[in-house]
Amino acid sequence: MYLASSSPRRCSLLEQIGVPFEVRPANISEARHINEDPGVYVTRLACAKADRVWGEMTGSEASPVLGADTIVVVDRQVLGKPRHARDALQMLASLSGKTHLVLTAVAIRYGSRCRSEVSSSQVKFRETTEDELRAYVATGEPMGKAGSYAIQGMGAVFIEQITGSYSAVMGLPLNLTAALLAEFELPGWLYSSETTL
Repeated sequence: MYLASSSPRRCSLLEQIGVPFEVRPANISEARHINEDPGVYVTRLACAKADRVWGEMTGSEASPVLGADTIVVVDRQVLGKPRHARDALQMLASLSGKTHLVLTAVAIRYGSRCRSEVSSSQVKFRETTEDELRAYVATGEPMGKAGSYAIQGMGAVFIEQITGSYSAVMGLPLNLTAALLAEFELPGWLYSSETTL
């Protein structure tokens, strides 16, 4: 199987559940369509990543492709990855003291078949100070992260509560991913035919 992402977090999550894969990043436009529903948007990106890598393969390489995408939604605003430090600071300030939504879509493309699912989680940020946020942005960790924070990293100090999937907030909902892998009869520790009791 191919992973249409270079995200170290998605790689480690797939490794966590024993899925063999090869990284093959997808280069797609992540621009959101006007008035596009956040769930539709994140699903479209996950599918587009899987489709792009599938379309670039030759016959001898044909193998299922997994694509995923994560967005943060707060006050009806969709937050993707920050473009620069100032952008990251603004995003983090908008999350302070609020509960936001994290949507992560996962899609698997194999031949003419493509299946996708979306995980929805609620994350509550504590009240933060400007000095704290500036110090966090200075670490560089917010760059490349939806909503400008990493729940598995230093950004965890801002989190008061999570309702939903922790792995989805990291970038890949393992429960939904495992179910999709099973549909395509792809390997993973939970569905290995060699597993015996």
